[in-house]
Amino acid sequence: MGVVLNTIVTVAAGIGAALAVYWVLDRLVALMPTKTAEKLRPFVYILPAYAAITLYLIYPTVLTAIYAFKDAASQNWVGFDNFDYLFHQQDFKDALVNTLLWIAIVPAATVILGLVIATLSDRLSGGGEKLAKTIIFMPMAISMVGASVIWRFVYDYDAQREAQDKAQIGLQNATWDAIGGNPVDWLGQTSFHINSMWLMVILLWAQIGFSMVLLSAAIKGVPDDTLEAARIDGASEGQIFFRVVVPQIKGTIITVFVTVTITVMKVFDVVYVITNGSRKTNVLANEFFNQFLTNFDTGHASAIVLILVVLVIPFMIYQVRHFRAEEANA
Repeated sequence: MGVVLNTIVTVAAGIGAALAVYWVLDRLVALMPTKTAEKLRPFVYILPAYAAITLYLIYPTVLTAIYAFKDAASQNWVGFDNFDYLFHQQDFKDALVNTLLWIAIVPAATVILGLVIATLSDRLSGGGEKLAKTIIFMPMAISMVGASVIWRFVYDYDAQREAQDKAQIGLQNATWDAIGGNPVDWLGQTSFHINSMWLMVILLWAQIGFSMVLLSAAIKGVPDDTLEAARIDGASEGQIFFRVVVPQIKGTIITVFVTVTITVMKVFDVVYVITNGSRKTNVLANEFFNQFLTNFDTGHASAIVLILVVLVIPFMIYQVRHFRAEEANA
């Protein structure tokens, strides 16, 4: 009860403080001459947002970039030594390879599966479509930590129970055992990064609902005239989908792909909760966490963050340009 009360008080205080700030700013602008007030009012209204972005985003980013070129205690300049050290460490190389593997697989799989599910669910009856979409979207309501805990039980493997010839409690092993297979240490399969792929399934499970909702809305927005024209011309349903529907929802596909890609590049909680980067499942965000809070090494941790920022920037630039191109063509 205390936690609920604290949450309510915090939300109420936050909303009240925000309203008070805007009210004070509006009163100050109202004291100015009319023409000056009209020019300043828009800037005054966005001032708190810009101040928050500067304080909580721009300032920490600049500070992190500076620390990336200093020693572990952020006292002395060391140039590119932190980056040189990282790229000579096998743990970091594994984390970098795994991150690139996540980028190569998860966004594409999310878009493809979301597109398939959106297409199939749209063909169900009204009630069936709502039920299917609700079930598939439901994992979005679960935090990634909660989802990771759930899937940790799914992948659970107990070597002692296997030695005693007892049934495994992990859902995947129990299912595998039921069809005649032997218990498998799913997260111990390091060859070809198979255990990392099992972790990717968790993020896919959580993100497919997001992809499905956006792509379903885009598919419903395709004009019926173009579909009927294609059918009259003798096009098959497959040709209509790939040559008529997909080109018209290309913008949404790109948006989903880029958004999921940025999410994947920052993935942390899934890896931290299930393996904490052991068994060659580490990723850059988790390696940063270990360097910062486990090794107390600000220099190496900041260097990892700067590498992540450099990797993310091209995707953000592409997304901004894509949005501007869509607005120009609208």
